[in-house]
Amino acid sequence: MQTLRNTLNTLWAALIFFTRLPFWRLHEPPQSAYAHVVEWWPLCGWLTGGIMAGVLFGTSLCMPYGIAVILAIMSRLLLTGALHEDGLADFFDGFGGGTTRERILAIMKDSRIGTYGVIALIVYFMLLFMVFYSMEPTQAALAILIADPLAKMVSAQMILMLPYARTAETAKNRTVYQRPGIVAGILLALQGLLPLTAVCLICYFRYAYIPPLTLIIFVPSLVMYALYYYIHRRLGGYTGDCCGAAFLMVELTVYLCLCIG
Repeated sequence: MQTLRNTLNTLWAALIFFTRLPFWRLHEPPQSAYAHVVEWWPLCGWLTGGIMAGVLFGTSLCMPYGIAVILAIMSRLLLTGALHEDGLADFFDGFGGGTTRERILAIMKDSRIGTYGVIALIVYFMLLFMVFYSMEPTQAALAILIADPLAKMVSAQMILMLPYARTAETAKNRTVYQRPGIVAGILLALQGLLPLTAVCLICYFRYAYIPPLTLIIFVPSLVMYALYYYIHRRLGGYTGDCCGAAFLMVELTVYLCLCIG
């Protein structure tokens, strides 16, 4: 019973941490639960990806497709409070402007955005808009359902491979993520791969088409490992900003692979 209670507290903490929906009004988990929120990160992607896909497909039925794409992107920004986009900007500011480990950490913690962060966000949103605009609405919605949880599953491996670069006292959210154990690792894989499996089955039985699985699993994983090597060499450990940036870059890679396929 205690294990089940701890699991539910961790899941609730993940929904509170990774979204801006008022789950905290229903239940406030203990602070210790927030150290394990990454274990349910891909499952939160089911929620954010599902809403984003629904907004894109639904609004495309009654609005110009370009506007539907922008509304879909805005919906996730509102759902997450731009949590990952903030990490992307801080990541590029820190690694672009910092020459030492200490300087990188200091820049990433600074709430002000710099030139590297602005350019990174502009390029990211331009590419994100174009990959969705190049797809049909149904294809784009299915791509979102695949990419959001899959990219979060892949990016979560950063925590398994690197130590935390800060201490709990100097962390932005005063929390150090705990490395998932074997069971949590299996759950992470299931959360990331089940939507991919479901979409592949839908595509096969309805459209006689299977997405390019080799591309959308291997290439994003390769991008994540390249980021791991770069972060390890420059910083020696990860931060929350590194995880957020890795997620967005891995997710964007999934979309680009789907465009190629």
